[in-house]
Parts: sequence; C-alpha cells; structure tokens
Amino acid sequence: MAKRLSLILLLFLVGDIYFYQAVITLTQNPVLHQGYWVVDILLIGGIISTLFMLRAGKQVRHLLSLLMTTMLLIFIPKLFSSPVLLTEDILRLFQGFPPRSVYISEAALVLAGLIFLVIIFGVTRGRHFYRIRKETLYFPDLPEAFDGFTITQISDVHSGSFSDAKGVQKGLDLVNSQNSDLLLFTGDLVNNLASEMDQWIPMFTNLKAPYGKYSVLGNHDYGDYIKWESNAAKEANLTRLKEIHAETGFKLLLNEAVEINKQGERVALIGVENWGKGGFHKYGDLKKATARVPDHSFKILMSHDPSHWDEVTVDHEQHVHLTLAGHTHGMQFGIELFGFKWSPIKYFYKQWAGLYKQGGKYLYVNRGFGFHGLKGRIGIWPEITVLTLKRAGAALTR
Repeated sequence: MAKRLSLILLLFLVGDIYFYQAVITLTQNPVLHQGYWVVDILLIGGIISTLFMLRAGKQVRHLLSLLMTTMLLIFIPKLFSSPVLLTEDILRLFQGFPPRSVYISEAALVLAGLIFLVIIFGVTRGRHFYRIRKETLYFPDLPEAFDGFTITQISDVHSGSFSDAKGVQKGLDLVNSQNSDLLLFTGDLVNNLASEMDQWIPMFTNLKAPYGKYSVLGNHDYGDYIKWESNAAKEANLTRLKEIHAETGFKLLLNEAVEINKQGERVALIGVENWGKGGFHKYGDLKKATARVPDHSFKILMSHDPSHWDEVTVDHEQHVHLTLAGHTHGMQFGIELFGFKWSPIKYFYKQWAGLYKQGGKYLYVNRGFGFHGLKGRIGIWPEITVLTLKRAGAALTR
C-alpha cells in the first residue's frame, strides 16, 4: 500500500512538473506560478500527514479519501494532456529545441479542462450513473428447461459509502426492472461494519426474483481492515452481517451449493467465501462447496475475487461452466468507448471487467454497484449485469 501510494505521489509530481511547462509558456505571472506549487505542497503534505494519523489509529479515512479525490482532480487532466506536450517536445528535439508554441500549450490546457469536467461529473454524478450490461451465453449441456433463463448480478455494494438514498433507489429499481429469473450478489455488502447496512435494509429487501436471491461474502465483509476491541467483537460483526443477508431475503452461500429447479431440471448454484491471490485471505473452499455436486451438473459459481478463477476454478476437478465475480470495481477509473476498455487495474488483475472465456468456461467480472475509496466513478460506471443462458444448439438456428 505504502509503495503504491509513494509511486502515485511521485507520478503526480513528475506530471505536475511537466505540465508546468505549459503554464509558464502561457503566463509570466509569478503569483500564478507560486500558487501552482502551493496547491501541490499542501495536497501532498495533507496526504502524508493523514497517512501518519491513520497509522496512529485515528479515524481519518474519509479525509484521506477526500484528499486522494482532490489529487485525481488535479493530476488526471494533466496526465492525459501531457501527450500533447510530449509530441511537441519530440518535434522540438529535431528542431534544436525552439521555444514552446503558445497554441500547443493552449491546446493542452483546453484538453485538461475538458477532462477536468469529466472527472467532476464522475465524482458528483458518476457514483449512481448505472449501466445495464447484457450478455447471452451459449452452453451445449445447459438443461433444456433453462434455455433463456436470465440472471441479474450485482456486486460490491459498499453500503458504508452511500449517502444519497434516491441514487441508491434508482439503481435498485433498475435491478428489479430487469425481471430476471435469478438475482445474485457477489460480495462486499459493507466497507467494514455490519451497521453500515442498517438504513438500507428495507431497500434491498424489496429486490425480487422468482427463483430466489443468493449471495456470497467479499473481502470487506469480514471486518479485516479495521482494528477491533476484541476478536469477539469482530466475530459478532460478521454474525450480524450474515443475519442482514437473511433479513434482506438473500440466501448466503458459505462454501456450499444449492439446486435451482425448473420444470424438473436442475442447475447447481455454488457459492464460496472470499479467496484472493496476494495478500487477500483465502477463506473460500471450492472443493468443499462442490463436494455434493454431481460431476454432470451444470454449475454456476459465485466467487467474489476474479483471481480465484485463474488460480483455482479453471483447473478444478469439476467443470464449472460459469463463474460470477466482482471485487475490482474496474478501479472506478478508466476508459470504455466503442469496445475499447482500459483501467490501471488491468496491471493487477488479468480479468478485471466484463466477460472472459477459457476452455469452454466463462467468467464475468461485474464492475460493482457501489463505490469505495474514490467518492465516485470516472469512466468505469456502476454496473447491473444481465446474463441470458442459452443452449448452444439454439445459436445454430439464428
């Protein structure tokens, strides 16, 4: 964490130094020059001070989140406009480094301004700018009764970050309006505390699906990221969270499987506890969860962290047809336009958003319903996924 933050701060400074070249090209006002750096010094100093307070046990996460969001507001526009200045520098290299062009510096400034407006939208409206993403998946061994069966998936609610009840209700209304057969939630109901869900319980209770609502735990649900007065308090928090799943009508699957029945045919729905590579806990046990699932069953797995798919599921002794995950949030920042998608999270997770396929097995990574850390979303919008299952033979008749 500290190394990554140090790298971010270093990139922030380097980017600012580079963009400053455009500023001094456009104005010689010393007050503006000094103000440019005063903002940087105050911001970086504030972040470093807040980190020390956090390590000392003070509750300053919200302040740190605010400072990091402010840094993004300042840094990202400069970062994305820097290629304009870099292109100019490459041309200047072959011209003996003449003075910078005022017009190009103005173009860089205008581009930075436009990106700044996009970020403002992201941190003010983006957190509830829900997108419905639909996929149709074909399987040769899907039971015939399930041909056309629909699943709505949501993930990463992070109710402790919510403040706008109307915005949350807008998203939940969209979930219900999909009229899917099955509703699945793939973890991270809260940031840390079960009590974060208290005011939202009635809203989530109103979610409906004729074949049921099922859920699993995510890494944040265990309370591993805050200090507890005792292990008993931490365990009580997790017990309460499990009760909330039940109160909202979700059947929480803890390394276990259930059967979904339709017209006498069945699919196995499997849910594992959180399992993540790296420093994340590995509570999930796919072998235990599938112990009573027949080999020939059509299997749908809920597993919060997509790294579990690569590390465990793909090579599991039983064929898991479809895995649903979340966790990454698409880093809540990136670009998705005309089929192109990019986010810094791709350098940490091979599967980070959308649909993936390997060896006849599918993984879908939901971008998350809520938000955490960054108080909004920029380019990677909150997602409600709708998956339609089809028999592979149906594809041939289209």
